[in-house]
Amino acid sequence: MKPITTIRELQEKLGKLRIGDVSIGFVPTMGALHAGHLSLVKQALADNDICVVSVFVNPTQFNNKEDLEKYPRTLERDCELLATLSEDVIVFSPSVEEVYPEPDTRQFDFGQLDKVMEGKFRPGHFNGVAQVVSRLFDIVKPDRAYFGQKDFQQLAIIRAMVKRLGLGVEIVPMPIVREASGLALSSRNERLTEEQKLIAVNISKALFASKERMNSTSVGETIRQVINDVNSHEGLEVEYFEIVDGNTLQPVGDWTEADYIVGCITVFCGDVRLIDNIIYKGE
Repeated sequence: MKPITTIRELQEKLGKLRIGDVSIGFVPTMGALHAGHLSLVKQALADNDICVVSVFVNPTQFNNKEDLEKYPRTLERDCELLATLSEDVIVFSPSVEEVYPEPDTRQFDFGQLDKVMEGKFRPGHFNGVAQVVSRLFDIVKPDRAYFGQKDFQQLAIIRAMVKRLGLGVEIVPMPIVREASGLALSSRNERLTEEQKLIAVNISKALFASKERMNSTSVGETIRQVINDVNSHEGLEVEYFEIVDGNTLQPVGDWTEADYIVGCITVFCGDVRLIDNIIYKGE
């Protein structure tokens, strides 16, 4: 499978397909594809006639230059994986100059959605996400776009962006895909050693255990227990763990404060930053 690298070629191909009134699903990725990404593509193929998968490591969403440089890039392998799914998959892998012929200076206002959790620790990250996703939506013009719930805050930001910009694309959330051990699949897992993967499993174990205890444990105590459980394993260090309203992303102090409650965590395993979440209540 040969990726398309220019906007012109992609839009010409999609234009011809649209003559036949086909529906287009879109899965934006930064590559280093795994089973979680493939689950999005499979759903997009089930819902639509064609699926476009972008493979683009977006520099505007990295506030850490070293993290950008270390991000895994495996385009050839990614294309081989996608080719096993269907001939109705189109891979779009543009250069930075193709996506941003001019610097993108747009600033998005998401109220409090991007001020907490990831937004607090990675200033400018979600503005970069909004820049690239809105740009890709404009290029592809999909009917539906698919995002994993592992990046829970990102999903909320993208939904807000679509609403505020009045974009005619349906956002389809997909469940977290995990390894048999419980570790949430992530492209960053490629940077973990086998020993670190065994240690990182304790992140999801702490989350699952906290859900089992929630009926007898307060929100505050649940937060303390999860942080202590994770930090008790050498090699893991919690950056934050927050229990929030799943719609507003604002912290809750009691399980009765919202109908949709989610616990979101970020943990360093060595120098690799891993995120995960668990739904305590609601959707």
